[in-house]
Parts: sequence; C-alpha cells; structure tokens
Amino acid sequence: MNEEIIEVGKACLRDEAQAILGLTDGIGEEFAQAVELIYHCKGKFIVTGVGKSGHIGSKIAATLASTGTPSFFVNPLDAYHGDLGMIQEGDVVMAISYSGTTDELLRFLPLLKRRGIAIIGMSSNARSPLGRLSDCHLNIAVEREADPLNLAPTSSTTATLAMGDALACALIRKRNFRPDDFAQYHPGGSLGKRLLAKVEDYMVATGLPFVKPTDRVSDTIIEISRAKQGFAIVMEGERMVGVVTDGDVRRAMQNYREQFFSITVADIMSRSPRTISAQASLSDASEVMRRNSVHTLVVLDGEGKVVGLIDSFACL
Repeated sequence: MNEEIIEVGKACLRDEAQAILGLTDGIGEEFAQAVELIYHCKGKFIVTGVGKSGHIGSKIAATLASTGTPSFFVNPLDAYHGDLGMIQEGDVVMAISYSGTTDELLRFLPLLKRRGIAIIGMSSNARSPLGRLSDCHLNIAVEREADPLNLAPTSSTTATLAMGDALACALIRKRNFRPDDFAQYHPGGSLGKRLLAKVEDYMVATGLPFVKPTDRVSDTIIEISRAKQGFAIVMEGERMVGVVTDGDVRRAMQNYREQFFSITVADIMSRSPRTISAQASLSDASEVMRRNSVHTLVVLDGEGKVVGLIDSFACL
C-alpha cells in the first residue's frame, strides 16, 4: 500500500511539472503585451478571481506588490457589491478563471470595459467569454489535473501560479529591480535583516582578541579561548598584520610537536585575513564568507582600522 501511495505522490508532481513546462510554448506576444500593460499602468494593478483562482490570484498580487508593482486582490463578489469603486481610470485588472466562464467574474468586467480599464485575462480558452473581454489573454490550459480523478484543481492552479510568477520575473527584469529595492519591501524578518542591516549593527566590538606577532602560540590559545571567536587578530601597533585561528593552532601542534611551546604567532599566522567594511550589509558579509569559505570576518572602519568581528551566525 505504501508503494502505491508513494507513486501517486510522484505522479502528481510529474503531472504538475509537465503542466508548467506546457505553458512555455504559449509565452509570446500576448505575454509581452501583458507585461507592458502592467509596467505602464499609471494606477493600481488589480487581480481578481473566484474560489481556487482567487486564492492563486491573491498570491500573484502579493508577489507583484513585493517586487515593485503596486498590486492588490479584489474578490469579484465584493466588487459587484460596492468595491468596484476601488477600481479607477488608469488601473489594470487581471481576471483569472480557468474555464473563462465564471459568472461572478463576468458580471462586472463589462462595467470595467465601458470605463476604458484594460483587462488581462488568464484562462484555458482564448475564445471563452473572459478571453473575448480581455485586451490580452494568457493561456493556462493543462492536459489534465494531477489528482487521480482528474477533477480537483491541481495542475491548473499550479500552472496559474507559475504564469503569475513568470509575469513577476519579467517585470523584475524590465524594472531593473535590485536587491536593495527588494529589501525596502521586506524590512522584517531575516531577509530584511540581511539586506538592510549594516555589519556595524551586528558585529562584536568589545573584548576583541588581539595578539602580537612576537607572542608565543601557547599564550595565544588563552586569548582565543577567552574571546570565543575561534581566532585572534594579530596587531603591530595600530596596524593589523594577520590572524591566527584555532585551526592554525591545532595544525601547529601536529607539525611542531615538542617545539610547539617555543614558536610564536608570526610562525603560523595568516597574513591575508578576510575583512569587511563596517558599512557593508549583512548580505555582503555573508557572501564574502561563502566565497572564501570562512566563518568570521575582521571588520574595518573607513580608515582601515579594526573595529570589530562579524561571524556567519550574526548574518542569519
């Protein structure tokens, strides 16, 4: 029985993946026209749909809003009972109905057409009532639903969501939307933290582990352990000349053996430590660590002086 259940799950994913791939041949001039309508919209971009299409439409609106397109979702029933006043000249409406015949949706679209509001239709049939009312039409037809009965909206809703993501991706490129722009729409949580926060906001700035090149490595172990940063910063006066890590110390114990207690920091230190500006973003710091396969960076101020340490945990 378990094998049958597992196969049903795999078949569902295969069918939905195929449904998305099947959309690619339909990406053409009408898709480009839809992107242009949204990009040049002087007002709001409004997504509408009923039932499952409405749930998907709400997510599409949220994705677009978070990537630079002022968007929100309106329920067709609410629109027909007063919320139509939210939609004004200069707005663009995207109406979603897989069949293209949803009565609740079709009842108020002619009212929009008479007011000169552009309509992007998203359905499985360009010749449907929705298709005929649309200024441009995006085809989301799938061969079959992924559920065993071929009834529940599964492949079709996945295809609809993917088409919405395709619009969002095209608009991101057209708007030249950058990570800094994205951060402005996501100030909360770990994403906002990485993109907006500065290294100086999260670095360790007190109790830094400093040693000199002439210090014995055996004494340096104490400083590394005290600071609990995994390494110490090697200084000559006010100038950083390297770092010595706990890994350097372990390797020195293996390599020098009985001479270990007589060697100095200068014998084992790394002379090209990885650094980051205090004004850099946490995202930048994380990328430097990833690129160089290190877990901690020395933080420098605008004059190149050591002002702190930042580790990978602070960038999460």
